[in-house]
Amino acid sequence: MKTPLQARRPPGRWALVSLLAATWWLAAPPAAAQDPAAANAGAPPEPPPAAQAAPPAVAAQDDGAPQDDGAPQDGAPAADGAGAPPSGGGGAAPESGPRADRSPARRDRPGATSSRATPSKKRRGDINPCMTPDPGWGVYDRWSRAPSIGQMIMPHKGGVTKRGGFDVIIHFHGHEALRKEFVKTADGAVLVGIDLGIGSGAYSSAFSAPYVFENLLDSIERAVAKKTGKKKVYIRKLGLSAWSAGYGAIEQILRQPAGKRVDALVLLDSLHAGYADEHQRKLKVAQIEPFIAFARRAAAGEAFMFMSHSSILPPGYASTAETASFIVQQLRGKPRGSSRRDVLGLDMIRRFDRGDFHLRGYTGDDKPDHCAHLGLMADVMRVHLKPRWKTPRGRR
Repeated sequence: MKTPLQARRPPGRWALVSLLAATWWLAAPPAAAQDPAAANAGAPPEPPPAAQAAPPAVAAQDDGAPQDDGAPQDGAPAADGAGAPPSGGGGAAPESGPRADRSPARRDRPGATSSRATPSKKRRGDINPCMTPDPGWGVYDRWSRAPSIGQMIMPHKGGVTKRGGFDVIIHFHGHEALRKEFVKTADGAVLVGIDLGIGSGAYSSAFSAPYVFENLLDSIERAVAKKTGKKKVYIRKLGLSAWSAGYGAIEQILRQPAGKRVDALVLLDSLHAGYADEHQRKLKVAQIEPFIAFARRAAAGEAFMFMSHSSILPPGYASTAETASFIVQQLRGKPRGSSRRDVLGLDMIRRFDRGDFHLRGYTGDDKPDHCAHLGLMADVMRVHLKPRWKTPRGRR
């Protein structure tokens, strides 16, 4: 029979030491308070190391070689959090510091949200937005390596006017994940996908020289001519699209002469800027001037622009919610509140529409929320670009 507690012998010296140690351990602060890395466990996700997120990307080439898409082979886009610190346009953004150094007023920043707003797995339909099911290819052939940079898909037949005109979307970052949404509603436009790794700097550097984009357009036209057997083909309508860090390429292109050919711009949780004054959250406006100018054209009905933002708050540079708010301010507008459940568990909280400029803002501050914005492309094509462009239908 066990000895009653009160009948036990007084603890020995080592037992007393163990008891004191256990008492100290229980009274000590949790590890998260001592370890800066652990303390950030509840913060919005940082861009993961490239080795964990994706195979190493291949540098941009102009010889038609295939480009590494910066994503796992199963089609999940490389997870780079809220994109990457912006570069170019007006100087690089501040380097990202530990999240513990953030301004304490994060809840006052546009788009700030609690992780409680993150949709449950059930709300997402048991689908991982970073690894969505493949719907097939529709009327499109498989990826071709014909462009000077990246890859392209086009309809097996059709998609070209009698005069040889065709429409094209060039998408930067996450091309395979975007393709799965694109083919759901697109049935004629050519899609070009370009992945150059993690970070907006890679995209900005690759397209800093005007000839790079001009060569890309020429190579697309040559590929379509070869595919269709037509001697004369030309790009009729041109759209640029980006997710996450891909906006770095678009910034450069819009500053170049060939950028005037762009009719449509789609930014899927994909526009950041550095801070001129982080304490007052003043943006480096020079970095986003091309996007402001394009937004004004779209608001006037001269072009089309769609941009979405999550509620992710990156460290040391402006979020997509802040840049979106700033652009709307330049249009002398103000977003209105909204409450709507959208694709892949996205919950809309605000919107703004003027002319052909459209903003959609969403809750969510984690990696799946960031990936879910790629799911918006299907509706952008169906609701906006197909009626606008009237692209000739393709067929199998």
